[in-house]
Amino acid sequence: MNLYRRLDQHLETHSETGQPVVGELTGRRIFMIWLAANLVVTTMLTGTLFVPGIGYGAAATAILIGTLVGAAVLTAVGAIGTRTGLATMALTRGPFGLRGSMLPVAANVTVLMGWSWVQAMLAGITVDHLIAGFTGWSNPVLWSVVCEIIVVSLAIFGHSGIAKVEPWLAVFILAVMGYVFYLALSAFSVTDFQALPEDPEAGMTSIIALDIVIATAISWTVLSADFNRFARTPRAGVVGSGLGYTTSTVLAMLLGLTGISYLIASGTSPEAFDPVAFVEGFGTPVAVVIFFSVMATNTMAVYGMTTSAVGLLPGRRFRFLPTALVLGGVSVLGSTWLALLDQFTDFLVMISAFFIPVFAILLIDYYLLRRARYTRDILNSAGGAYWYRQGVNWRAFLVWFAGAASIYCWTYVWPLAVGASIPAFLLSAAAYLALSWHTRSPGRAAPASSDPDSPAQLSTTR
Repeated sequence: MNLYRRLDQHLETHSETGQPVVGELTGRRIFMIWLAANLVVTTMLTGTLFVPGIGYGAAATAILIGTLVGAAVLTAVGAIGTRTGLATMALTRGPFGLRGSMLPVAANVTVLMGWSWVQAMLAGITVDHLIAGFTGWSNPVLWSVVCEIIVVSLAIFGHSGIAKVEPWLAVFILAVMGYVFYLALSAFSVTDFQALPEDPEAGMTSIIALDIVIATAISWTVLSADFNRFARTPRAGVVGSGLGYTTSTVLAMLLGLTGISYLIASGTSPEAFDPVAFVEGFGTPVAVVIFFSVMATNTMAVYGMTTSAVGLLPGRRFRFLPTALVLGGVSVLGSTWLALLDQFTDFLVMISAFFIPVFAILLIDYYLLRRARYTRDILNSAGGAYWYRQGVNWRAFLVWFAGAASIYCWTYVWPLAVGASIPAFLLSAAAYLALSWHTRSPGRAAPASSDPDSPAQLSTTR
């Protein structure tokens, strides 16, 4: 019990309470956190989804363009976190209302829980493959649970523990990734990979690949303000997260793309999104990378779930540690559901439908309608500028539902030649701007007040 109290006090001193924080991390630290964040097995295996459905060159182009588009949204949302000191889901109180934001929070916890399960399963399958090779005994469910228990144990130490561990993991993971690239590119050239025959029956196109890459960025944007609020300045947050996310995503997806192309060129027929195929093709170092990358990235997912839940109700405090333990327990149980891995592409579409409209609405609300200014009313439990009607902004919800429906229709019913993600983002942004233009703030943002109880701009003076 004394250990429990000390841990809880430690987390309280690091502001894991849903309240605004003042950042202390440099751009270099933010860069390293985001670099390690997406050097993960799920991002690597996402690159395996594209070939042989489309060519190597088309897949690489989709990876680069989709990552840049997604990074623009990620850094813009993260900058709001740096300026206000609030986590991502706390920011949704601005456009959705103090009560209305509870639905995006619930969606965020659901999505991050799914990510946590998927990553634990992939790590568990990898560890099981190694153990079975030595002992002949196999139990992937058990190892998935063990991996998730380790992740939850790491997550309860909060952002400071993650910030210290992530850079070292990034260096290690990059070294092994370089080894895999060397093996693949020393055996075959990029020209050889580009010459591999395409398989139209695989159901992959360049536009679908682009949407998948953008969806990956959107899935990380739910954590952008959670971590960038700890940046020392908005510039440090934008540059650090932009470069870190772009570098890690491009490298990880290209690794998956190159690795599966190498396996196909070698005469094997690997399954997409299968970590065992990579371990068998490149050896134990890849298994080690998969395990440690999951430890680093899944810790962020559990941490993000917890910070979202902590800030669920304005004016009410939920303690970080008990919240993390409850959500961690659910994530451990869910890691036994291995059938989810067969639905990974549909899971990414669900993320897009949930959050592309949400972030389009948030960016329009903060930067255009509120003129880059949220007041301290956003911390209230009732009343104020973000109460709207009974705590809900129905205009935002109308646009959210319409945007989510458009993604579903443009993906499964009437596929567009330009994909679903970008049109849905633009539609949601334009619709919310049109419906809410009359509510825009009349002038420039007032300077931040030193009085914590004043209604002035909620922003750190950075």
